[in-house]
Amino acid sequence: MTRPPAAARSRWLVLAVFVLSTAVNYLDRQTLATVAPLLRAEFHLSNAGYGLILTAFSVAYAASAPCAGLLIDRIGLSRAMSLAVGLWSGAGIATGLTRGLAGLAGCRAALGIAEAGGIPGAGKAIYQFLKPAERAVGNAMNQAGVSLGLMLAPPLATWLALRHGWRAAFVVTGALGLVWIPVWNWTARRAAAVPLPEPEAASGGELLRDGRLWAFVAGNALSMTGYSLWTNWTTLYLVDAQRLTLDRAKWYAAIPPLAALAGGLAGGWLSMRWIGRGMAAPAARCRACGAAAALALASAAIPLAPSAGWACAGIALGMFAVSAFSVNMYTLPLDVFGGAHAAFAVSILVASYGVAQAAVSPAFGKAIDLYGYGPVAVAAALAPLAAWLAIRRACREPARDAALDV
Repeated sequence: MTRPPAAARSRWLVLAVFVLSTAVNYLDRQTLATVAPLLRAEFHLSNAGYGLILTAFSVAYAASAPCAGLLIDRIGLSRAMSLAVGLWSGAGIATGLTRGLAGLAGCRAALGIAEAGGIPGAGKAIYQFLKPAERAVGNAMNQAGVSLGLMLAPPLATWLALRHGWRAAFVVTGALGLVWIPVWNWTARRAAAVPLPEPEAASGGELLRDGRLWAFVAGNALSMTGYSLWTNWTTLYLVDAQRLTLDRAKWYAAIPPLAALAGGLAGGWLSMRWIGRGMAAPAARCRACGAAAALALASAAIPLAPSAGWACAGIALGMFAVSAFSVNMYTLPLDVFGGAHAAFAVSILVASYGVAQAAVSPAFGKAIDLYGYGPVAVAAALAPLAAWLAIRRACREPARDAALDV
């Protein structure tokens, strides 16, 4: 099937507008990590206690993701994402109005529930607008949105927190999502996705009984360990271990997300290149994941860095590798299971990330309190290799839509 010329011209633009929601998602999420030293001081939190606040978000995020995926598949991308962005913007604003630790944990849980729709929505958009070989590049664009949110959070949230208090940082960043909703709906109405021919699709229940899905779940949970560590702990690491002020740390903390952007683009380009040479899509994704896992091993040396600059370079390398892995990891369910349940299939991977972060965040905090950052850096460096081993067999299956002329 050939797309009409107007749709072919607009599909990347529409996806680019959608990706802005991902930037807002991660800006809202990363504001907590950015102002963590101020929050930790006000609420008298240990690193383990901070890890428990992260768990409140992660448990809600993991539990809600499958429901969010089903909702997106059922009511459509535009309506579902307008609802999700509105809810997570409200939760972000409410975080800035809370006055106690319980309220903070409750707001983070509400944010997790709402933001659970972000990545499944991106998966649905990527399937609807892009050709199979392009989809990892589409996920790289989505990673660009993630990186943009992560890069903006340190300078923006720190500037607001130091001048107006940490609560202002949450109110301002939360309000940005409310601006995106009308922009997206205006764009989506003028460039609707072109329906693609679908192979016979499995039901949601059948997907849950498919061993390949659970291999992807295990692979995603393992591969995102380093991502969870360095997105949530970089500022604290720079302040506590490298003795930087919060104002100085914000500039270092903005560098790893830039590396994550480059890693996502590199990972998407690599698998697209191999698919163009005739390799089956899942096999190309798996090969790219293996290369990324090998690169991630070098990040184990981060705690040995002699300066904040070298430490930041190591964190950036780890984020580059994890992002190259992730853009291919999140494309695999689209390759293998097709588009009818694209959001639901991706949502199960999102849930696995939430479960993994809920489990490791308190453990990271406890280990850091007792032993410093050495053990957690080694664990994060090894996890992508274990993830690659977990997905290798599942990647041998042919792509569900490999034969479609899109």
